[in-house]
Amino acid sequence: MGFFSDLVQFGYLSNALTACVLSGITCGVIGTYVVCRRMVFLAGGITHASFGGLGIAFYLGTNPIGGALLFAVLSALGIEWAGSRGRIREDSAIGIIWSVGMAVGALFMSLRPGYTSGDLSAYLFGSIVTVTRGDVAALAVLTAAILVGAVLWLRPVMYVAFDRDFARSRGIPTRVISYLMAALIAVTIVLSIRIMGIVLLISLVTMPVVIVNTLSRSYRTIVLAAPLVAVAANVAGLITSYRFEVPPGAAIIFTLTVTLIGAKLLTLRSRKTGAAA
Repeated sequence: MGFFSDLVQFGYLSNALTACVLSGITCGVIGTYVVCRRMVFLAGGITHASFGGLGIAFYLGTNPIGGALLFAVLSALGIEWAGSRGRIREDSAIGIIWSVGMAVGALFMSLRPGYTSGDLSAYLFGSIVTVTRGDVAALAVLTAAILVGAVLWLRPVMYVAFDRDFARSRGIPTRVISYLMAALIAVTIVLSIRIMGIVLLISLVTMPVVIVNTLSRSYRTIVLAAPLVAVAANVAGLITSYRFEVPPGAAIIFTLTVTLIGAKLLTLRSRKTGAAA
């Protein structure tokens, strides 16, 4: 009961819990598109490229999340543009932006007066005490926008995720949707950095979707259930983190890993039961 009693007393804890719920919803919905379109490597590239924006913002003394957001969105759009135009292979563009972003971030962080390695830990591995009301408000706006978009444009996005050529033949603006989804992936990733950290965040985008996909092949089922799995894992990880004083990102990853193993075992058991019958 310690966590829930402290939830009332400490504002940072309620901010963290709200952020966990909102980031779980956004990562679950966006992650469905990422996994189905096989863009996990892209999401990883955007995540690590955002570190460049963090470093520059720290050096300039401005909002680090704002810097990461700008860097991540530009990186996502740049990768999408390079891949669609055929100027450079998409995996090569991701690898370049991934490494350059990390290098730029490390360089500017080291140039910052009074720099210590502890300045990075909250962004690399997540920290519940750094979640602010501004972060929660931004996540709330993003979550509302994504949910509205999912309700209104689920079918076109689903077509683009599975078969862009078919979607194009149906008159769906695939390029517009691709650019828009790339930008939303970037925004979702950056606004969730304080919860999971740059190093571990890609797992929150992919693992809930993989867990649900183990049990269902329906895109609609996955897009509805993956956010629930992500929210449950976030909250369980946050409580574990608070109780045992471990990084929240690591606690969330372990929670998701145990859930994935359980889903896989359940699937195997169902197959053996069906075969025996």
